[in-house]
Amino acid sequence: MKRNTKVNSGKRSESVQNCTCFNLRKATRAVTQLFDEALKPCGLYATQFTLLAAVSSKENVAITELSKALVMDRTTLSRNLKPLQKSGWVEVLPGLDKRTKALSLTLSGKKVLKQAMIHWKEVQNEVVMTLGNGNWELLVDNLSSTVKKLNPY
Repeated sequence: MKRNTKVNSGKRSESVQNCTCFNLRKATRAVTQLFDEALKPCGLYATQFTLLAAVSSKENVAITELSKALVMDRTTLSRNLKPLQKSGWVEVLPGLDKRTKALSLTLSGKKVLKQAMIHWKEVQNEVVMTLGNGNWELLVDNLSSTVKKLNPY
């Protein structure tokens, strides 16, 4: 990412309370707590749900491809996949060549994801209603734009 060396003279941007990372992480924790609570009956955390959904979205997805799509480094992704593999929800398969590995949901992984989708939809709708549809759409658009502008991949 190319950094702008121009100094912002606005006082608001100089406060740690207005730190982009601080506020995004705080918002992420608040949203994650809602989704974690909703997904508890399925035995999943929100982070695990997103991984299952991502693996499900493309059959036999390469680990490298998934890590780029999720903006995660490979080692973090591999570490986060271990509990899903241990639960028997995700399997690691040989990739297109000997150097790669691919991921696929198992039958039980598909089953738990289907169950979790019911709870996810409920909390997702709750978040949209709480924020208001326009604010929610703006939030998602802004977050997507932020990732596109700042993602090194």
